[in-house]
Amino acid sequence: MAPQTEIPVAANVLGTIGTVLWCVQLIPQIWTNWRKKQTTGLPGTMMFLWALCGVPFGVYAVAQNFNIPIQVQPQCFVALCLVGWAQVLIYGSKWPVWKASLLALTIACVFAGVEAALILTLRPLYEDGNETPIFVIGIIAAILLAAGLLPPYSEMYKRHGRVVGINWIFLAMDWSGAFFSLMAVVTQNMFDVLGAVLYIICALLELGIFGSHLIWLARTRKIRKQLKKDGKTFDQLLEEYKDRGEEWKWAERELDLGWLKFWVKTEEKENQDGHAGNGETIERDLEKQDDIANTAAAGQEDHEAAGGQQGRDALDERMMDDVEAQKHKGSEENSGASTPTMVDRESGEVERT
Repeated sequence: MAPQTEIPVAANVLGTIGTVLWCVQLIPQIWTNWRKKQTTGLPGTMMFLWALCGVPFGVYAVAQNFNIPIQVQPQCFVALCLVGWAQVLIYGSKWPVWKASLLALTIACVFAGVEAALILTLRPLYEDGNETPIFVIGIIAAILLAAGLLPPYSEMYKRHGRVVGINWIFLAMDWSGAFFSLMAVVTQNMFDVLGAVLYIICALLELGIFGSHLIWLARTRKIRKQLKKDGKTFDQLLEEYKDRGEEWKWAERELDLGWLKFWVKTEEKENQDGHAGNGETIERDLEKQDDIANTAAAGQEDHEAAGGQQGRDALDERMMDDVEAQKHKGSEENSGASTPTMVDRESGEVERT
């Protein structure tokens, strides 16, 4: 593909807007890092790969003779990315400020030298009709840009979709810069496929970051609402789990939110269900025991009633027998009293007649 020979006004305007956005896009992120004195969730790999991406991107833009704003854009991009990378070293890896700054400055000089050498070497070849080297450079730039946006996805995966440490203003400006730069490429007289692919990759991957966090917000809206009522934040909840030596196991949570799913511990639900089942079982056992006790009591009462009736019948029979015996004894005494007796005065014996 031959370099651009004439740049339309629309391409210059759109390219300028994209360049301005990409020249200042990382300032909100850099300021946030400095204010919070931390870079948790902001991958240092992302910053370094983006800085590295600026080298082939700058070579490609100059060789293709893009509009001046787009040619300046990669240089500003590299500088800001290296500043962000140095902050990750300082706040994340606890490097001394002088050491991280010196390293970033050294790498910036190396990148500038490599870019200048590639431009001086490959541009004459490109102008002579040998498009392969510049084509390869463009592919490398696109790959490095895409690779730089993959580490945030790793961070999001670890946090189950949540985006931490990335400034939303920076991300919005970066996406807008890619969009306007893409429109600048589109409005040029000759459409550049690789340049368009580079901006499209950047825009799509950043839309994925936005979407991931929005889904996380939707999934956690109920628990965050409850935590807000309790005067807590989600981070404080995670810290409480960490202090207890536990882990917030997202993969084991399921709570219906309508068309989405929110996560709570299924273990807790199973325990609750188990407790509820045990309670029901205990209640049923108690009811059975009550029934058995009632039946036993009723049987005991019946038994006692039956035994009491038999005892009364036996007592009545014994009483009747005693009465008969008394009657019989009385009759004998009466008969003995009516029998005359005779006493032998000499022997003293009594004779019954």
